[in-house]
Amino acid sequence: MMKDVEIRKCVAGDEELLALVGKATFLESFAGMIFGQDVVEHCIVQHSLEKYREWLASTHYEIWLAEIGPGQAPIGYVVLTKPDLPLEGLDPKDVEVKRIYVLSRFQGAGIGKRLMETARNFALARGYQRLLLGVYGGNESAIQFYRHMGYREVGTRTFQVGEHTYQDLIMGWDL
Repeated sequence: MMKDVEIRKCVAGDEELLALVGKATFLESFAGMIFGQDVVEHCIVQHSLEKYREWLASTHYEIWLAEIGPGQAPIGYVVLTKPDLPLEGLDPKDVEVKRIYVLSRFQGAGIGKRLMETARNFALARGYQRLLLGVYGGNESAIQFYRHMGYREVGTRTFQVGEHTYQDLIMGWDL
Protein backbone atom coordinates (compact mmCIF):
# COMPACT_ATOMS: atom_id res chain seq x y z
CA MET A 1 0.00 0.00 0.00
CA MET A 2 2.86 2.45 0.78
CA LYS A 3 4.19 2.14 -2.76
CA ASP A 4 0.96 3.78 -3.92
CA VAL A 5 1.65 6.95 -1.92
CA GLU A 6 2.40 9.84 -4.22
CA ILE A 7 3.85 13.20 -3.26
CA ARG A 8 2.87 16.09 -5.47
CA LYS A 9 3.18 19.86 -5.48
CA CYS A 10 0.00 21.51 -4.25
CA VAL A 11 -2.06 23.79 -6.47
CA ALA A 12 -4.97 26.16 -5.96
CA GLY A 13 -7.97 24.07 -4.99
CA ASP A 14 -5.98 21.83 -2.60
CA GLU A 15 -6.86 23.96 0.42
CA GLU A 16 -9.67 21.61 1.50
CA LEU A 17 -7.32 18.61 1.48
CA LEU A 18 -4.65 20.51 3.41
CA ALA A 19 -7.14 21.80 5.99
CA LEU A 20 -8.56 18.32 6.49
CA VAL A 21 -5.16 16.71 7.05
CA GLY A 22 -3.94 19.64 9.15
CA LYS A 23 -6.87 19.46 11.55
CA ALA A 24 -6.82 15.66 11.78
CA THR A 25 -3.09 15.39 12.42
CA PHE A 26 -2.98 18.26 14.91
CA LEU A 27 -5.88 16.78 16.88
CA GLU A 28 -4.46 13.27 16.93
CA SER A 29 -1.01 14.56 17.90
CA PHE A 30 -1.97 17.03 20.60
CA ALA A 31 -5.40 16.16 22.02
CA GLY A 32 -4.71 15.35 25.67
CA MET A 33 -1.26 16.95 25.48
CA ILE A 34 -2.46 20.54 24.97
CA PHE A 35 -5.48 22.01 26.75
CA GLY A 36 -8.64 20.83 24.91
CA GLN A 37 -10.24 24.14 23.95
CA ASP A 38 -6.86 25.48 22.83
CA VAL A 39 -6.44 22.53 20.46
CA VAL A 40 -9.90 23.10 18.98
CA GLU A 41 -9.39 26.84 18.52
CA HIS A 42 -5.95 26.29 17.02
CA CYS A 43 -7.41 23.90 14.45
CA ILE A 44 -10.22 26.28 13.55
CA VAL A 45 -7.89 29.24 13.01
CA GLN A 46 -4.56 27.75 11.91
CA HIS A 47 -6.02 25.02 9.70
CA SER A 48 -8.75 27.03 8.03
CA LEU A 49 -9.51 26.93 4.33
CA GLU A 50 -8.66 30.62 4.17
CA LYS A 51 -5.18 30.08 5.66
CA TYR A 52 -4.31 27.37 3.13
CA ARG A 53 -5.91 29.30 0.26
CA GLU A 54 -3.72 32.28 1.18
CA TRP A 55 -0.59 30.11 1.33
CA LEU A 56 -1.37 28.46 -2.02
CA ALA A 57 -1.82 31.88 -3.65
CA SER A 58 1.44 33.22 -2.21
CA THR A 59 4.85 32.94 -3.85
CA HIS A 60 6.36 32.71 -0.34
CA TYR A 61 5.05 29.19 0.35
CA GLU A 62 5.85 25.83 -1.22
CA ILE A 63 3.55 22.95 -0.29
CA TRP A 64 3.58 19.26 -1.17
CA LEU A 65 0.82 16.74 -0.45
CA ALA A 66 1.14 13.00 0.15
CA GLU A 67 -1.81 11.01 -1.21
CA ILE A 68 -2.67 7.36 -1.57
CA GLY A 69 -2.76 7.31 -5.34
CA PRO A 70 -3.38 10.36 -7.56
CA GLY A 71 -6.40 12.35 -6.44
CA GLN A 72 -7.08 9.95 -3.58
CA ALA A 73 -7.07 10.30 0.20
CA PRO A 74 -4.58 12.86 1.55
CA ILE A 75 -2.38 11.51 4.34
CA GLY A 76 0.20 14.22 4.92
CA TYR A 77 1.93 17.35 3.70
CA VAL A 78 4.93 19.62 4.13
CA VAL A 79 5.09 23.43 3.92
CA LEU A 80 8.23 25.51 3.28
CA THR A 81 8.48 29.27 3.72
CA LYS A 82 10.78 32.11 4.72
CA PRO A 83 11.80 31.61 8.38
CA ASP A 84 9.61 33.23 11.02
CA LEU A 85 11.57 32.08 14.04
CA PRO A 86 13.13 34.01 16.94
CA LEU A 87 16.64 32.96 16.08
CA GLU A 88 19.74 35.14 15.92
CA GLY A 89 21.83 34.79 12.83
CA LEU A 90 19.04 33.94 10.38
CA ASP A 91 20.45 33.94 6.89
CA PRO A 92 18.77 34.49 3.50
CA LYS A 93 19.98 30.95 2.74
CA ASP A 94 17.71 29.57 5.51
CA VAL A 95 14.24 28.18 4.82
CA GLU A 96 11.65 27.01 7.35
CA VAL A 97 9.67 23.79 7.37
CA LYS A 98 6.53 25.55 8.61
CA ARG A 99 4.54 22.33 8.89
CA ILE A 100 5.06 18.66 8.26
CA TYR A 101 2.20 16.35 9.15
CA VAL A 102 1.46 12.69 8.47
CA LEU A 103 -1.61 10.86 9.77
CA SER A 104 -0.52 8.55 12.61
CA ARG A 105 -1.70 5.43 10.79
CA PHE A 106 0.95 6.11 8.14
CA GLN A 107 3.80 7.15 10.44
CA GLY A 108 6.75 4.79 10.41
CA ALA A 109 6.20 3.89 6.77
CA GLY A 110 8.66 6.44 5.38
CA ILE A 111 6.09 9.06 4.31
CA GLY A 112 7.46 11.74 6.65
CA LYS A 113 10.96 10.99 5.43
CA ARG A 114 9.85 11.28 1.79
CA LEU A 115 8.13 14.60 2.51
CA MET A 116 11.23 15.90 4.29
CA GLU A 117 13.45 14.74 1.43
CA THR A 118 11.15 16.53 -1.03
CA ALA A 119 11.56 19.73 1.00
CA ARG A 120 15.33 19.20 1.24
CA ASN A 121 15.71 18.60 -2.50
CA PHE A 122 13.69 21.74 -3.27
CA ALA A 123 15.80 23.77 -0.82
CA LEU A 124 19.06 22.48 -2.29
CA ALA A 125 17.90 23.21 -5.85
CA ARG A 126 17.11 26.81 -4.81
CA GLY A 127 20.46 27.35 -3.11
CA TYR A 128 19.29 27.23 0.50
CA GLN A 129 21.86 26.03 3.01
CA ARG A 130 19.77 25.20 6.08
CA LEU A 131 16.29 23.91 6.87
CA LEU A 132 14.81 25.17 10.13
CA LEU A 133 11.71 24.15 12.06
CA GLY A 134 9.98 24.59 15.38
CA VAL A 135 8.71 21.54 17.27
CA TYR A 136 6.81 21.29 20.55
CA GLY A 137 9.35 20.37 23.22
CA GLY A 138 7.02 17.69 24.58
CA ASN A 139 6.65 15.88 21.25
CA GLU A 140 9.46 13.36 21.71
CA SER A 141 8.55 11.20 18.72
CA ALA A 142 8.75 14.20 16.36
CA ILE A 143 12.02 15.36 17.92
CA GLN A 144 13.51 11.89 17.46
CA PHE A 145 12.35 11.82 13.83
CA TYR A 146 13.98 15.19 13.15
CA ARG A 147 17.22 14.14 14.84
CA HIS A 148 17.24 10.98 12.74
CA MET A 149 16.85 13.11 9.60
CA GLY A 150 19.89 15.20 10.60
CA TYR A 151 18.41 18.15 12.49
CA ARG A 152 20.04 19.48 15.64
CA GLU A 153 18.81 21.93 18.26
CA VAL A 154 19.70 25.55 17.49
CA GLY A 155 17.36 27.47 19.81
CA THR A 156 14.03 27.66 21.60
CA ARG A 157 10.87 29.74 21.42
CA THR A 158 7.63 30.13 23.24
CA PHE A 159 4.57 29.19 21.23
CA GLN A 160 1.05 30.35 21.99
CA VAL A 161 -1.85 27.94 21.48
CA GLY A 162 -5.06 29.52 22.68
CA GLU A 163 -4.63 30.86 26.21
CA HIS A 164 -1.57 28.76 27.01
CA THR A 165 2.13 29.12 26.23
CA TYR A 166 4.31 26.15 25.32
CA GLN A 167 8.03 25.68 24.75
CA ASP A 168 9.25 24.72 21.30
CA LEU A 169 12.67 23.63 20.19
CA ILE A 170 14.07 25.23 17.07
CA MET A 171 16.01 22.70 15.06
CA GLY A 172 18.24 23.16 12.02
CA TRP A 173 19.53 20.83 9.31
CA ASP A 174 22.60 22.03 7.45
CA LEU A 175 22.30 21.12 3.81
